[in-house]
Amino acid sequence: MPSGNRLDGKTAIVTGGASGIGEATTRLFVKEGARVFIADIDDVKGDALESELNADGEVVIFRNFDVTHENRWIEVVDEVMDKWGRLDIVVNNAGMSGAKGRATVEDTIVENWDTVFAVNSTAIMLGTKTAIPAMRKNGGGSVVNVSSIFGIVGSPAGAAYHASKGAARTFSKAAAVQYAKDNIRVNSVHPGFTDTPMTLDIHSQKEIRDARLKMTPLGRLGLPLDIAYGILYLASDEAAWVTGTELVIDGGEIAW
Repeated sequence: MPSGNRLDGKTAIVTGGASGIGEATTRLFVKEGARVFIADIDDVKGDALESELNADGEVVIFRNFDVTHENRWIEVVDEVMDKWGRLDIVVNNAGMSGAKGRATVEDTIVENWDTVFAVNSTAIMLGTKTAIPAMRKNGGGSVVNVSSIFGIVGSPAGAAYHASKGAARTFSKAAAVQYAKDNIRVNSVHPGFTDTPMTLDIHSQKEIRDARLKMTPLGRLGLPLDIAYGILYLASDEAAWVTGTELVIDGGEIAW
């Protein structure tokens, strides 16, 4: 159960923070004492979550934020520093799949490949790059990059999705090595089959859902909170000696 103080005094940016894994992470971070900048492109969900979580005092800020734009990242980090004076955690959670990410290699369109990479990979670089100077001022920080089990293993489709999530995984290791001297930890999280708004279209198809359940030894699909607890660990001081690693949270799927 949440203790209420695992992130006490810390400030975080969570991209894709108004829905799915991002929303669960935002809620959990607030319960654990953090102030959270919610970055998302969904104004309705973002405004509603901001209003709910600020009912007893301002602990979150929501801003509409396209994570693929470097100038917007600079503006967001500046706003966090002006508002709260520190940046301790960045969770690069925003991602995309859909038809653009699920095509086989032969069916992949270059423009779709570039779009998927912009969100799933380049944005992670931008978020990490922009956070580093701010985190140095604290004496360190934690970057958690949300990848996927499909950044580790393959499947019958999804060339762009696999490649972009694999890039996020390896980028995290490079950044971890480069910025360990600054006490900035960088890790990746690799969810398995999880029920989120992004997977609703495929998980609502009984044949696909049943197949994925059969592939998961623990016998159920993941919940956003299952992933959020892993992100919480990596963001907290409990993981002070953890960097450059990948945390797989998949119900045992890739252990087969």
